[in-house]
Amino acid sequence: MENTTLCYLEKDGQYLMLHRVKKENDLNHDKWIGVGGRFEKDESPEECLLREVREETGLILDRWRFRGVVTFISDEWETEYMYLFTADRFHGEMIDCDEGVLEWVDKALVPSLPLWEGDKLFFRLLAQDAPPFLMTLRYRGDTLCFASVNGEQVIPRGKEDGK
Repeated sequence: MENTTLCYLEKDGQYLMLHRVKKENDLNHDKWIGVGGRFEKDESPEECLLREVREETGLILDRWRFRGVVTFISDEWETEYMYLFTADRFHGEMIDCDEGVLEWVDKALVPSLPLWEGDKLFFRLLAQDAPPFLMTLRYRGDTLCFASVNGEQVIPRGKEDGK
């Protein structure tokens, strides 16, 4: 099992999005995601968050908010526990990211980008300013086939077959 962080920086009604186009053999190739990554040895979620945002963007977070834990389960990759954050205060000079292209995107336009289907579910919770949540997303290949939020099953339209 893998522990990761993911953060969406917010500014002027926009999220800082990472278009993953630079790495070879990238599970997220051509998807738009936030910034973050894997925990290092003995690192806390907050320490991982701060380090990963700084490494990928050059920015230093001044204020951030824990939004939830998302568990990704797949028949093709290792189970992942992702600690999700948003941040609305930061400083520094933005750098080029070696994993993709960083771009500020209007929040209203984010759902129209090439995203993982499960990401659309947690974006809805972020837009609703939901309290911290537990989400489980189960994939078969690239297809989301099961989702739950705080123990309540959410079945994407057309995917009623469950597990």
